Amino acid sequence: MFSRRDFLKLSGVAAAASGLPLCAHPLSAADYTLDIAPYSLQISAKHSVKTTAYNQQVPGPLLRFKEGQPVTIEVTNQTGSEEVVHWHGLFLPPDVDGAMEEGTNPIPAGANARYTFTPRPAGFRWYHTHVFAGNDLKKGQYTGQHGFLLIEPRENPARYDREFFLALHDWDGQMLSSGDGSMNPAYNFSTINGKMLGFSEPLRAKQGERVLLHILNSSPTDAHWLALPGHEFQVIALDGNPVPKTQTVSMLRLAPAERVCALVEMKNPGIWVLGEVRKHIQSAGMGIVVEYSGSSGKPIWQQPHSLDWNYGQFSAPVSSSATGEQLIEVPLIFESKFAGHGAPDHWMINGKPFPNTDTLTLHQGQRYRLQFINRSNDDHPVHLHRHSFEVRSLPGNGPGSDAKVRGIIKDVILVDAQSRVDVEFTANNPGMTLFHCHQQNHMDLGFMMLFRYA
Repeated sequence: MFSRRDFLKLSGVAAAASGLPLCAHPLSAADYTLDIAPYSLQISAKHSVKTTAYNQQVPGPLLRFKEGQPVTIEVTNQTGSEEVVHWHGLFLPPDVDGAMEEGTNPIPAGANARYTFTPRPAGFRWYHTHVFAGNDLKKGQYTGQHGFLLIEPRENPARYDREFFLALHDWDGQMLSSGDGSMNPAYNFSTINGKMLGFSEPLRAKQGERVLLHILNSSPTDAHWLALPGHEFQVIALDGNPVPKTQTVSMLRLAPAERVCALVEMKNPGIWVLGEVRKHIQSAGMGIVVEYSGSSGKPIWQQPHSLDWNYGQFSAPVSSSATGEQLIEVPLIFESKFAGHGAPDHWMINGKPFPNTDTLTLHQGQRYRLQFINRSNDDHPVHLHRHSFEVRSLPGNGPGSDAKVRGIIKDVILVDAQSRVDVEFTANNPGMTLFHCHQQNHMDLGFMMLFRYA
């Protein structure tokens, strides 16, 4: 079968021949530099992970851009295989977006590449590798190649006294067979900002402060739930986009590649654990200490009784009146086909795996409703490159029911097993556009398709 690996080999050859901006000697200084190289990450006093990272740190350096102000980033690949950097959540041309399937140049081993673009839209974005990994759990999103990217808005979304950027990640995985014959990673370690609970510096704050948390789930495959005992999160943005209705919640859920921006009122002095709600994941290291000035003692954790999260709580009021807007509906059915006995075959969209999936033709200015119909027994965090979408329908309380929503703008959404989610977007950024599941193993096994502008 013609695989994603085969497609990337061919697209890499084509890109190298196209004269896209690979360079060995830059003509002028770049605004930022990223160095992709092997790295030994110390995640605890007793454990280290051999991985690949940006600028010898995990996460990579925080990049702060000004909306609408052009930037140039010089990337050097010091690994033994080709790489590419995807600027997740930005509205970019396909040749710099960072997906070889769209036509972005791969960076050969030992070579440099230069990305020049005008960053938009404002908000909390991120950057990461976008290469094939397969069964090599030392490549792709299984590595430490992820970093925060903040496009400064013209106005801050909320008043705050200090901010922290947090990345959730899982490490040292092994592929295990599930009951349906599919293969999924299981991890030995989980971290926040590359450190296990108790090994990193605490997040320090003072009583009465408003702390803004920018949280990213950079895990290659797993969703995570977070809680901070004695405190609540006021969610102000999802995937970097302000929510129409802010809500105060006791816990957060982030699927792979999702981001949440939340304010925390520091009004309960002490030393606390901000950590994964599920005990076995927190025991694997996913947590960080939050310390008030002047406090002492052991960090406190209080176990919530249930997992609680719902996109719909952030929705604007939904009007029952028709808008008159002409929509084109596009059903996208997610299914799996596995050979069994630990030998996965492929994931499919509308009955076909990538690169054999049908290409959706978009027309500039047209509004589309994508119907994500998940007939598989896995949850899928699906991502649309180079665009954002508005969530319009979520699973309801009973079979065949749904909940109408409005105004929630995202670029990744988790579609639960055996459920349906509808989103809408306007085709306003011409060029090849990739759609895929953000789980590395699902993407590598065919869960991708391309949208092409007419």
